Amino acid sequence: MNGLNQADHFDDLASEMELQKMNGHGGHSRDDGFDDLAEQEDNLLNKTGVKKEIHFTDFEGKTSFGMSVFNLSNAIMGSGILGLAFAMSNTGIILFLILLVSIALLSAYSIHLLLKSAGVVGIRAYEQLGLRAFGQPGKMIAAGIITMHNIGAMSSYLFIVKSELPLVIQTFLGKHVNTGEWFLNGNYLIIIVSIAIILPLALMKHLGYLGYTSSFSLSCMVFFLISVIYKKFNIPCPLDDQTHNTTSATAVHAVFNSTSDFCEAKLFTVNSQTAYTIPILAFAFVCHPEVLPIYTELRNATKKRMQRVANISILAMFVMYLLTAIFGYLTFYGAVESELLHVYSRVDQLDVLILCVRLAVLVAVTLTVPVVLFPIRRALLQIFFPDKPFHWARHVVIAFCLIFMVNILVIFVPSIRDIFGLIGATSAPSLIFILPGIFYVRIIPKEKEPLFSRPKIQAAVFAALGFVFMVMSLSFIIIDWVTGESRSGGGH
Repeated sequence: MNGLNQADHFDDLASEMELQKMNGHGGHSRDDGFDDLAEQEDNLLNKTGVKKEIHFTDFEGKTSFGMSVFNLSNAIMGSGILGLAFAMSNTGIILFLILLVSIALLSAYSIHLLLKSAGVVGIRAYEQLGLRAFGQPGKMIAAGIITMHNIGAMSSYLFIVKSELPLVIQTFLGKHVNTGEWFLNGNYLIIIVSIAIILPLALMKHLGYLGYTSSFSLSCMVFFLISVIYKKFNIPCPLDDQTHNTTSATAVHAVFNSTSDFCEAKLFTVNSQTAYTIPILAFAFVCHPEVLPIYTELRNATKKRMQRVANISILAMFVMYLLTAIFGYLTFYGAVESELLHVYSRVDQLDVLILCVRLAVLVAVTLTVPVVLFPIRRALLQIFFPDKPFHWARHVVIAFCLIFMVNILVIFVPSIRDIFGLIGATSAPSLIFILPGIFYVRIIPKEKEPLFSRPKIQAAVFAALGFVFMVMSLSFIIIDWVTGESRSGGGH
C-alpha cells in the first residue's frame, strides 16, 4: 500500500509537470534532480505494476529500438551519398577518412548535448528547447531553421526523382533518348509520386510507423552500395569515352585531375574544391531535427537508450558512406562526377544492374521524404498551435501544403542549387553545432555545471566551430556567385 501511495504521489507530480509543459512553461520550475526523480518513478511503477503516467507527450512511446535505429539512419542517409566519391577525389583517401571520422564523432557529441539538455528540462521538442533557452525568439529561430533545412532536403530528394525517374522509364522502354511523352516528363512524375506515395505516408499520425518504410529504404541503399563495390571490379580505367569525359560534364573537374596518373588513387590532394568537402560531410550527417521526435516515440525511452540509437545509426551510415566513397572513387578516379550514377550511365546507358540501382535510389529518397516532413510539421505546430491537442485536419492540411510547396519549388525554380547551397550553409551548421552547443550552455543549471566547467566550455567551443563552418560555407558560395564558376557538391 505504501508503494501505491508513492506511485500516486509521483503520478500527481507527473501530471503537474505535463500541465506546465502544455502551458508553455517548458519545465521552468523543475528542479535539477529531474532525471533522478524520473528514473525512481519509472522503477517504482514498474515494480508495483501500476500503469505509468505518460510523460512529455500525448501518447506513450511504442516504437522499438530497431525501428528507431532504422528511422534515424534513414534521416541521416541523404542524397549526399551520391557525391561522396567526388568529395574523396578532392581530398584524397586519408584526408577524407580523417574528415569523415571527425564529422561522425562531432555529430554523435552534438546529439549527446541535445539529449542531455532535453533530459534536464523534460522537453522532447527542438523548438521547446529553444523556448527554454532563449524564450519565444529562441523557439522561433529553432523552428525556422528546422523548417528551412528540411524543405531544402525534401526538395533535393524530389529533384533526384525529377531527374532520375524519366531515365529509368526511358531505359525500361529501351529508348536511348527522351522522346518527349508526358510519362518521361520529370515535372509530371514528381506530382504523381508525391500524390501516390509521399502524401499517404506523410499522413501517418506517428513517425514510428515509418520504421518499416525506413528499413526498406535503407535496404535499397545497401543494394546501391553492393552494386558500387561490384562495379569496381568490372569497369576499366580509363573509361572508353575518356575524351568525352574531359571535354563535357567533368571538364572543370578534369582540369584539377588531368595528370599522368589519372587512374591512380591519391592519399592526399588539395584543389580549389577541397574546402567544399567539410560542408558536404557535415550535411551528410544532419539528422538532429528528427532526434527528439524519434526519442519521444522510443519504447522505454531513456537518454542512454536513445544515445545508443544515435550511435548505432551514425556508425552504420559512417560505414556506408566510407565504402561508397572508396569504391566509387577507386572505380573512376579522376573521372568521378558529383553525381555518381551519371558516370555509370556513361559506361552503358542500358545496363540492367545500373537500372536497378537507379530504381533503388529513387525508392530510397522517395521513402525518406515523409520522415523529413515530420519535423517540419512539428515545427509549424509549435509556432502556430503550441497549446492545441492533435487534430487530424491540421495534420493533413500542413502535410498537403508542404508537399505542394516543395513540388512548386522543384518545378519552377531553375537555380535551386544556389538555394540549396544557401540553406545548407546556414541551417546545417546551426542544427549540428550552434544550437545544441548554446542550448546546453543555457539550459544546464549553473548549480549543476558552472559556466566555466569543462562540459560547458566544450559546448561553447563546439558552437563556435559551427559559426566557423557557416562563415566558410557562405564565403565559398559567394565566391562561386561572384566568379561564376561551376562547383558541384552533394547535399543532404
